[in-house]
Amino acid sequence: MRREERQQLIVNLLVENKTVDLDDLADRFTVSKMTIHRDLDDLEQAGVLRKVRGGATIDAGTQFESDFRIRERQGNEAKLAMAETALELVEPGMTVMVNDGSMAAVLGEMLLQKRPLTLITNNAAIMERLKGETGITLIALGGIYSAKFNAYLGVVTEEALSRLRADIAFISTPAVSGRLAYHMDDNVVRAKRAMIASSTRTCLLVNHQRIGHTALHVMADLADFDAIITDSAPDAAVLEEFGKAGITLTIASTQDPT
Repeated sequence: MRREERQQLIVNLLVENKTVDLDDLADRFTVSKMTIHRDLDDLEQAGVLRKVRGGATIDAGTQFESDFRIRERQGNEAKLAMAETALELVEPGMTVMVNDGSMAAVLGEMLLQKRPLTLITNNAAIMERLKGETGITLIALGGIYSAKFNAYLGVVTEEALSRLRADIAFISTPAVSGRLAYHMDDNVVRAKRAMIASSTRTCLLVNHQRIGHTALHVMADLADFDAIITDSAPDAAVLEEFGKAGITLTIASTQDPT
């Protein structure tokens, strides 16, 4: 088996299980542990995973978020539910900002239901899907392309955002703890903050599994958002904490209506 094929199979296992074990991988592919170490090193360098003792994981850490190619294959039901709920905040004729991320990419495609719209985004997946669509005025933000986030980031992105205004911005985050939203990448944080500053209203999108976690950089206070949407109710203690802080959490239903 070629190295590229083996590494793709490792990625597939990570999508299914979130973690892989070094010994199991060596047995599965009938190769040495050193070969698996090199495979994991390659994938870690590419930003796909992070190595842990005895294996690897795609679970987010304070300085790690898995590659876009991993995230776009995970939690589709939750993403659809949150996107549908977020869509209720959009009316035809609006100017909408959507940030990077696989969750945002799902919402970006759904926005076709609300055309005509002006859509501002640094999300390459949305750009590719919506380019040429009638009823969508697409403003694609330039900058330095990040394969890890499948988005354009940096000074050029931030400067463009400072000269634009939107009715609403949809911002996703991989970590929420207490009253704060976090992200592990400083370039992504700056782009998200620029979108928040350039929008009349803002909506935060966060998977409930990411609530109770932190990352390297504080992105924003939850009070900065007009709406916060998640896919399932977090622990009662978290809901109580939000209530005391006056933070309203909207729970998107992942169940089909009966």
